[in-house]
Amino acid sequence: MINESINGLKRTHMCAEVDENCINQQVVIMGWVNKRRDLGQLIFITLRDRTGIVQVVINEDKTSKEIFKKAESIRGEFVLAVKGNVILRTKENINPDMKTGKIEIEAEELRILSEAEVPPFQVADEGVKDDLRLHYRYIDLRRPEIQSNLITRHKIAQTVRSFLNQEGFLEIETPVLTKSTPEGARDYLVPSRIYPGNFYALPQSPQIFKQLLMISGFDRYYQIVKCFRDEDLRADRQPEFTQIDMELSFIDMEDIMSINEKLIKKVFKDILDLDIQTPFIKMTYEEAMTRYGSDKPDIRFDMELVDISEIVKDTELLVFKSALENGGSVRGINAIGCGNYPRKQIDALVDFVKTYKAKGLAWISVKENNEFKTTLSKFFTNEELANIANKFNAKSGDLILICADKNEIVFDALGNLRLEIARRENLTSTDDYKFLWVVDFPEFEWDEEENRFFAKHHPFTMPLDEDIPLLEKDPSKVRAKAYDMVLNGFEIGGGSIRIHQQEVQQKVFNVLGFSKEDAQKRFGFLLEAFKYGAPPHGGLAFGLDRLTMLITKCSAIRDVIAFPKVKDASCPLTDAPNVVDEKQLLELGIKVDKFNSRIQNIEE
Repeated sequence: MINESINGLKRTHMCAEVDENCINQQVVIMGWVNKRRDLGQLIFITLRDRTGIVQVVINEDKTSKEIFKKAESIRGEFVLAVKGNVILRTKENINPDMKTGKIEIEAEELRILSEAEVPPFQVADEGVKDDLRLHYRYIDLRRPEIQSNLITRHKIAQTVRSFLNQEGFLEIETPVLTKSTPEGARDYLVPSRIYPGNFYALPQSPQIFKQLLMISGFDRYYQIVKCFRDEDLRADRQPEFTQIDMELSFIDMEDIMSINEKLIKKVFKDILDLDIQTPFIKMTYEEAMTRYGSDKPDIRFDMELVDISEIVKDTELLVFKSALENGGSVRGINAIGCGNYPRKQIDALVDFVKTYKAKGLAWISVKENNEFKTTLSKFFTNEELANIANKFNAKSGDLILICADKNEIVFDALGNLRLEIARRENLTSTDDYKFLWVVDFPEFEWDEEENRFFAKHHPFTMPLDEDIPLLEKDPSKVRAKAYDMVLNGFEIGGGSIRIHQQEVQQKVFNVLGFSKEDAQKRFGFLLEAFKYGAPPHGGLAFGLDRLTMLITKCSAIRDVIAFPKVKDASCPLTDAPNVVDEKQLLELGIKVDKFNSRIQNIEE
């Protein structure tokens, strides 16, 4: 069959826009065949576009033989143009599950704009493997739920732009091809043809450029921008992602927090019609870690960490004793009402924490009359177990789970265990949005393998004023003017006040092990700019993908990105990354060692 054109036809309505107000009107709609039902003299077709579906009826008694014969040949995912009159459905045929369920379109003209082969899966199919969906992403994107997610993403971006424009921000683009400044995640590198052996880097963020914009006098900048990080993926992370990026001059932390609370309040009102309560609570990094074992705590439920190091300090239990002697701690959580977990289920929790480097998990099941079932019975009396249970406010039917190790391992294991139990016990709701700020992050973190400090946030983060003397005395205790906005266990935005004083910047570089020559080599153009008058400034960046994921209640970030990558950072649709022609490599002056995937300069 020859596909027809739309010459002479102009679409008057989107599919789901046809309603009772259109009755007795002639309309023209276009879209994909969602479903076809042949009842002999009547053929029903539901036509779909991004707004939804509408039913078209082709009546053999009311249309030409040519149109009816054409309707008989139509199959799923054919692209059609339909011209017809809108009529009211009979009462018994009204479909309350369809937005357009009270009407249908009686076809007068029908054109097949494009035929379709039988797709590898139906748009409405459930349980299709992700790899298959992503290989045929253009079909997967026809799913109403995915289209709804992307429409919501668009609306969020529009709200953000409107709000920031009204607040005096200027949208300014920054370069995508820039210089590699290794500090943090790995850069994606782009070889230069003009400068053989040299590489651009794709930006992990516009950090340096937005600071340069502040030095240039653009005191309120924003950009919805692509960023790139060559790092391992997970459900809420992609190698290329989108930031709502902003920077402001002549402000302090409170100013930035206030304006971004207003922004989020506006987004949730416009998109979900929810009134978010502001100001958000503030929690220090230290408090977040000790209470929740995470710097992005989910505060929709309790189950806080409890430190029992003092209670068990005299124990002979080796794993507890060793942890305390090595400067660690013994902490636990009370899984309320989980005391009836069978041993197999508890063993699964033990295996779970081992993925976070914990050596194991002690447990106490609290019974009636101060009786306990526990792995600790050989080392603690019933009275001592009662004291531990009291520390957790545990009652009969509760399950106490205890971890002993270095603090960072204890926090990581219990923080994630807390989330796992909440998931198993359905302790949270996606309709419950709990925001907070986490502040006073450490300026530095120590890397035992490299035996040096790294910047916790980035090298341009301003320390708290009172901690600046510690840069030379005890860098491990320096706190940063950094802040993260957290929602339901996810960091949705983070930023800091930046260093604008050369002497403070050099002290930070000294702690990081950068000589003046190193600093000049890495960040010379920024440091030079500081010589010519830098205002106090700071900023924040939201993850648009992650924010959209939470607003749309998706479980994976790829469901709010049109063409995402999979876990190994590949694209099933385009088969990227892939090899390139030898000619291209020669032009770039590089040679690929196919045996160990090293890239080497071609010797002249």
